[in-house]
Amino acid sequence: MEKVERVGGEALIHEVKSKSYVALLALLSLLVSFAACLLVAAQTPTPAQQRPRLAGSVSPPEMAGASAPTGEEVSENDVVRVDTQLITVPVVVRDQEGRPVTGLTASAFQLYEDDLPQRVATFATSDAPFEVALLLDTSGSTRAGIALIRSAAYAFIESLRPGDRVAVLSFNTTEEGRPKLATVGVQSYLTDDREALRRAVQNIGASNGTPYYDALERVVKDIFRDPPQPELRGRRALVTLTDGVDSASVSSFASVRARFLQAGLLAYFVQVDTEDYVEDRLLADCQDDRTLRLSRAQLERYRRTFVPRAERADYADFCRLGPFERMAISRSLYQLARQEMDQLARDTGGRTFQATDLYAARAAFAEVAAEIGRQYSLGYYSSNKSHDGRFRQIRVEVPRLSGAQVSAREGYKRTQGE
Repeated sequence: MEKVERVGGEALIHEVKSKSYVALLALLSLLVSFAACLLVAAQTPTPAQQRPRLAGSVSPPEMAGASAPTGEEVSENDVVRVDTQLITVPVVVRDQEGRPVTGLTASAFQLYEDDLPQRVATFATSDAPFEVALLLDTSGSTRAGIALIRSAAYAFIESLRPGDRVAVLSFNTTEEGRPKLATVGVQSYLTDDREALRRAVQNIGASNGTPYYDALERVVKDIFRDPPQPELRGRRALVTLTDGVDSASVSSFASVRARFLQAGLLAYFVQVDTEDYVEDRLLADCQDDRTLRLSRAQLERYRRTFVPRAERADYADFCRLGPFERMAISRSLYQLARQEMDQLARDTGGRTFQATDLYAARAAFAEVAAEIGRQYSLGYYSSNKSHDGRFRQIRVEVPRLSGAQVSAREGYKRTQGE
């Protein structure tokens, strides 16, 4: 009996010890789990902590119907190049009858780059201010109507809204060297001082030549050399009164077009028809005081563009050309100028307006001012982060507006270092 009780007691003690061991293991497991939870919680960001940056991520202003693109998360030790270049896209929407459509919101637009959908990051309507470089062509083909040009320019400036800023450029003739050279003159840099702008327009004079491409390049490199303020992104434009026929530039149309597309500037052209006036004077005898001559630069451009196999000497002397040759060259150069103006306007999201003469220029300027006042400005951060120098095509659609006609920036290039 005593032996049985001793054995039973030992079994009970062994059972108690086993249960205590199991409980201890359970307690240790619970403590390990609790420590792991504390470690995870310490690494989880709180509202006051900074989350690791996203490669290619941005933080544009919040807006209805728009969100920022996202990227892959990286650790704090990784080297990250955050792409923050905002691509601005000026847009004008017209209905089936060609009338501007106002009152649209950001959600009405669909934006594509190389056929890939992009997310709209910024959006502005016509309430935002505008900056305009006003270029007035006062070369030989228009010099007789300088008073009309001034009048049209005055009316355009007055039709803009308070807060819109304007710069005034024109062509001048330098007295240095022989022959006299046409240059680009800045009569006023960007200002909203209407009286100062009137004085600038009053100062324009006639020029002995048309450095048209040089003037467009100066608009990009000088007038708009500084990056725009956030509220002005996509709201900068060239507005020019010209026939578009260059006679004295160092720059080329191709280089100017590339600069405009890269800068995101709109181009509006009031095309003045001076062809008959010029042609009549080109056909006059070289000894006649009223004769207009094609410059060597124009003759060489015609040769390279239209008859590249011809000898340069055949187009070196204007006075040796017959009347039919002069007429053919002039008409070809005018046709080329119209094509270039149409292309630059289309590519940048601008527009061309026809003016049969300088009297009609005033009404054309009024149309330009009205269009600028109805323009939308979209901005996005491209999902393509490469800097390969390729041209990227932009397309904007307004799918819920039947028959909508959308004029927008055609595209841009991004190269290394940008």
